[in-house]
Amino acid sequence: METPPPSSPPDAAEPTPVAVRRALELLQLNDPVLRVEAARDIRRLTKTSHRCRRQLRQAVAPLVSMLRVDSPEFHEPALLALLNLAVQDERNKINIVKAGALEPIVSFLKSQNPNLQEYATASLYTLSVSPTNKPIISACGTIPLLVNILRDGSPQAKADAVMALSNLSTHLDNLSIILETNAITFIVNLLKTCKKSSKTVEKCAALIESLVGYDEGRTALTSEEGGVLAVVEVLESGTPKSKEHAVGALLTMCQSDRCKYREPILREGVIPGLLELTVQGTPKSQPKARTLLQLLRESPYSRPENEPDTLENIMCDIISQIDGDDQSGKAKKMLAEMVQVSMEQSLRHLQQRALVCTPSDMPITSCASEVSSK
Repeated sequence: METPPPSSPPDAAEPTPVAVRRALELLQLNDPVLRVEAARDIRRLTKTSHRCRRQLRQAVAPLVSMLRVDSPEFHEPALLALLNLAVQDERNKINIVKAGALEPIVSFLKSQNPNLQEYATASLYTLSVSPTNKPIISACGTIPLLVNILRDGSPQAKADAVMALSNLSTHLDNLSIILETNAITFIVNLLKTCKKSSKTVEKCAALIESLVGYDEGRTALTSEEGGVLAVVEVLESGTPKSKEHAVGALLTMCQSDRCKYREPILREGVIPGLLELTVQGTPKSQPKARTLLQLLRESPYSRPENEPDTLENIMCDIISQIDGDDQSGKAKKMLAEMVQVSMEQSLRHLQQRALVCTPSDMPITSCASEVSSK
């Protein structure tokens, strides 16, 4: 999902029809100075106004024509105006691509002008939100160029490039193209340098989760120095959504070939983070964390009936195999703390149930059963 522009204050006045009409009129003139002025006005008018984005749809074709002429002074103002027109407006996104904007925008990705390169990347990020545009954008040879930005671009361009790649990756045909570009190397580098709570890391983790569904992706991640560790760090310190993607990626790897990937995952100190997810993760990440813990045991098979396959038993099996006192000690301490937290939560739930449950309307055993299932 694209990042919306800053919202208008509640009392901010909408741009007047006169301002919209004037911008459209200037855009049609042959005077380069006035056309640039019109593009800048359109960028300003559409920055916070959904209504203006609709009213200025007629500006799309002349702005795209400004991108295509060999006059560099046109390019940045027109590109920024189109970028604001496209934000949160599906019809404008589609119209911009239909008007032929992709060819010049893709060429700007190779520009020596870092600003133009950055604006082109942001434009592709916004345009790629549209499901209609995804296959068209990738068919223009955009993916390898976005990966080049991911390698050499400015910090903002790298962030927008990974957003665009994440958008494009939801079209399945594009995943194989992304894999062919050695993108995982640069995604991992970005993971290492970004704040773990950022949206950029969330998109990096989502991309990795998709890419490790392929053998080439799993090989690339484990071959990259610090690759698995970078995913483990997201699992520990990322946003809830990032953690979902990180545990999903590690689980996919382990399920694909447990013998091959179990040790590399264990070696990076994943156990404390997984333990935390089993108790405090999202509804999606909790079962993934439990399943991965089971796969990381010496044997993934369940114990006999007289030895229940509880989280504590699973953890005892794993802790006994971990190399390194630091990870083992941390895991044991965390397990003890989580058992205590779980007991306290269960007690609170029982107390709350006791306030609403009576012998006449619900047996105590029934209440306890409901608590234990939560």
